[in-house]
Amino acid sequence: MSPLISRLREALGRVLEGKDDVVDAVLIGVLAGGHVLLEDVPGVGKTTLAKGVARAFDVAFARVQFTPDLLPSDILGGEVLNPREGTLSFQRGPIFANVLLADEVNRASPRTQSALLEAMNEAQVTVGGVTHPLPSPFFVLATQNPVDSSGTFPLPEAQLDRFLLRLAVGYPSPDAELRMLRAHRAGQPVDDVPRVASGAELVALQTAAREVTVSDDVSRYLLAIVSATRRAPELELGVSPRGALALSRAAQARALVAGRGFVSPDDVQALAVPVLAHRVRLADDARYGGKTAEALVRALVDATRVPT
Repeated sequence: MSPLISRLREALGRVLEGKDDVVDAVLIGVLAGGHVLLEDVPGVGKTTLAKGVARAFDVAFARVQFTPDLLPSDILGGEVLNPREGTLSFQRGPIFANVLLADEVNRASPRTQSALLEAMNEAQVTVGGVTHPLPSPFFVLATQNPVDSSGTFPLPEAQLDRFLLRLAVGYPSPDAELRMLRAHRAGQPVDDVPRVASGAELVALQTAAREVTVSDDVSRYLLAIVSATRRAPELELGVSPRGALALSRAAQARALVAGRGFVSPDDVQALAVPVLAHRVRLADDARYGGKTAEALVRALVDATRVPT
């Protein structure tokens, strides 16, 4: 593991006590150049972690609180009339940042949610027929309350597919929660997160992640898992080729974080559920039978032969 990645992990660990696995997964998503969806009940640290990630990287940060009355122009920006000159000029919205925190993204209407699709997929936005590139690096860290919470709109499959990882933070252990209480007596730990990496260093890490070797045997193993989701009778919709690419890129980033120059089957196994589970759709019998996408993907991983 490089010293820079070690410092990043240490900095992010300050804001989420006892959740090293979640911190590592978010860091993997960032280094893979993907977007991360943090899904859990309110109050477990989703927003705090997202703000900590933005502080650890010395890049432009913007936060948008998603609400039912939020409009696409509130995120993307729009054309503004200059009354003196009688001309229209484009005024950039908060999405023109390196890190966009989309807080409680599922509280906005589907129309507003769809405003993120082009940005998340192509790193650009189109307003008034003119395409505007977003800064590099660019990634979205979104938080989401469970869909059965009051006043939420479930994210459609096309929107979920843009997220590299979907993670659940979960409640802290008793010891971790006690340390959290102590840390918050003196203030907000997120305010003390140091600037660890510049934008250029982040881009260099993302480039290094893409150069991690993925052997043909590991690629075939990954594709066997993806193919199994398309044949499983419990799944109405399997993983798309975009999902396979996402799993490969995430595995490369995990290998980089671990200090390896190659992807192992362990990387694929560890990331299969957070990368693939939100890209499948349960069949009615499985859904009404109490099964979950996470459990089914894990079962398919366990049933797939590991290359030696």
